[in-house]
Formats: sequence, structure tokens, C-alpha cells
Amino acid sequence: MKVMVIRHGALGDIVLSMPAFAAIRAHHGGAAISLLTTAPFAGFLAQAPWFDTVIIDEKPAPWDFAGLVRLRRRLAGFDMVYDLQTSSRSSRYFRLAGRPEWSGIARGARFFHGNPGRNRLHTRERIAEQLAIAGIAPLPAPDLSWLRRVPPPCALPETFAALIPGAAPHRPEKRWPAARFGALAAQLPMPAVIFGTEAERPLADEIRRVAPGVIDMTGRTDIAQLAACLDRATIAIGNDTGPVHLAAALGVRCIVLFGGASDPVLTAPRMPDGAWPTIIRVADLSELAVSPVAAAVEQG
Repeated sequence: MKVMVIRHGALGDIVLSMPAFAAIRAHHGGAAISLLTTAPFAGFLAQAPWFDTVIIDEKPAPWDFAGLVRLRRRLAGFDMVYDLQTSSRSSRYFRLAGRPEWSGIARGARFFHGNPGRNRLHTRERIAEQLAIAGIAPLPAPDLSWLRRVPPPCALPETFAALIPGAAPHRPEKRWPAARFGALAAQLPMPAVIFGTEAERPLADEIRRVAPGVIDMTGRTDIAQLAACLDRATIAIGNDTGPVHLAAALGVRCIVLFGGASDPVLTAPRMPDGAWPTIIRVADLSELAVSPVAAAVEQG
């Protein structure tokens, strides 16, 4: 049997889908399972135990005939497809794939997720409900031991707080001001380490101007190495962004900062057993003081 799973990014969406990936693998133990995803996550998920093949979705435009032909070839021959992306784009793949057995929201899908309130569910619960229709339930806590075998790129303190000051580049309103991360770091009872992409190095520079002793790891990890580092953290403190999802999935205590730009009811990181991390939400993150975040750290 040939099975395909469709899941694009961002990283937080990938992490919230890991219980589903594990459940699909357990349900189809002897099947050849392929993942269709986007390029940034292909190498990372090729290391996971849930997939035999990872296929990059180039997401061709409607007028890209050659790209659509390539995509159609990649979608052909599957007996069962679990569309966890459930976007208008991925739903169109149902017809390109030749209308196989399908779990998703494509019209004509055998396992159609028709709950009119599905978009008001948290991603984890929405996917769980979708898969239950296809006979896959419950969703287990995924085995992430494959991530724990990856060594961090350098030595880290024995105990430390992971600071995650970034967020999607086009969503600056999801970021707590970097200077306040610095002020928080200066109050912490343990060393602090900043994680992020190379593009987020200016945030790290601003944090280090306030707290010079903070260790800067921005731009020094791929996703697997990031997971290895976060797995060793005592606590992770950050915005609503992928690395915080990764920390929570690894069981690290997390404090997640939300402004009005995103809704934790729908997108918050979740712990391995589905429990919720500590969430601090305000209408405008630029108005969030350091004291309530420091108090949340102390309460742990």
C-alpha cells in the first residue's frame, strides 16, 4: 500500500502535526508512506521515523504547466492520501492525484472533514478530528528520540533559559521587544541562550546590549540542531513561533507570549501529552512589561 501525507510549513504547523504523523505510521505499519512538504522542512523530516520518502512540493502556479505535470506525476499512484494542510491549494491536489482515497476537505473525499466549526478548533484538535473520521484515533505523544540523538553544535550551560525573540518576518507584531528580552535575561537565575535564524541576529544584538552575558546562537543551528539544543533547556521563553512549538513538543517548560496578532486557542504550542504551556497574552506585545514574564518564570 502507498500512502501520502501532505503538510507544508510553517515549523509550528509541522510540529503540531507530529502526533498525526506518528498515528498515521502506526495505523499503516507496513505501508510505504511519503510526505509532501516544502523545501525548508524536507531534510529535517527525512530524518523522522514516520516517512519512507519525502517529496518537495514546488507549489506550481496555475499557469505553470510543466510544474503541474511534475506535481501530477509525484501525486500519482497513491492508495490513500491524508491532506493535513487542508488548504484550497492542497485540496486541488485531490483531482491531480486521480481522486484516491482521501482525508481532508476536498469535495468528493471519502473521509471528508465536514465540521463547519473546524477552523475554530486548535490545530491539534482539528487534525485529530479529521483523522478520527478516517479511523485513526487517538493521536499518541510522538516518539521524538530521533531528535535527541542529534548533538548540539557547541557546548551549552548545564542549565539555561532559551530565549526565542523572533517570529515570522512578515509578522513583526508577534514579537515582544528585544530589549525586554534583554531586561528579562538580566533578571534570570540562570544563563540565557538566544536561538533564531541568521536574519534574527539583530534581535540578539539588541538583547546582548542590555544583557551582555547572554549566549548568542542565532544562525548557528539547522532545525534538528535547534531541537537538540532546546531539549537541553531548563525553560524556553519566546513568541508564538516555530522554535517554541519545538521546545514544547520536547517537553521543555515554556512561557509563550501572544499579542493580538494570533490566537493561542487556535495555534498555541502544546506539550507532548497535549497539555498547554504557560501563555501570557496581551492586546499589544509592545505594551507587555518584563515583570509579569519574570513572575511567570519564578512560578515554575
